[in-house]
Amino acid sequence: MTLTFEVDPAVDRTLRDGMLSLWADVSNAGGAVGFVPPVTPDEIRPALLKHLVAMTEGGTRLLVGRDEDGEVAATAFFTFNTHPLMTHWVWLYTVMVHPRHQGKGYGADLMAAAERTARTAPGFEAIEAIRLTCRGGTGVDGFYAKAGYKEVGRVPDAIRVAPGDDRDDIIMLLPLN
Repeated sequence: MTLTFEVDPAVDRTLRDGMLSLWADVSNAGGAVGFVPPVTPDEIRPALLKHLVAMTEGGTRLLVGRDEDGEVAATAFFTFNTHPLMTHWVWLYTVMVHPRHQGKGYGADLMAAAERTARTAPGFEAIEAIRLTCRGGTGVDGFYAKAGYKEVGRVPDAIRVAPGDDRDDIIMLLPLN
């Protein structure tokens, strides 16, 4: 089985609730997506709403992956740069695969779909690279490296997970040309 990916799906209550559940489940399983467990969907809601508002304003695009049951199983948000000297690359945020689907290759499928979107989807014509950041100490930088991303910077101890537990903020880039 594989995931079915869609760019810019219509956001309704089912999709919104599915993304909230996904984000909470990933966070509570130890995923480095902006929260530290335990966290509830209600605590995540303001962060999701920021993404959704940015989508309505045209600065953010959503890639969603659904499993064979049609459930939200993966997401990635693209955010376009507004700085006139940086419009040739896009940020990739909130990259997640549901814990029940991890280990099946769906993460690689999500990253391939994100790359394909940046290369071919309408509105991405000027994009030459995808940039993302990830939390050090999780091993996820190795996952992104397997997807073709290169580490291009690191801010030591920029992410405070808990008192005495500071992690590097790792900056990674995937050139598209």
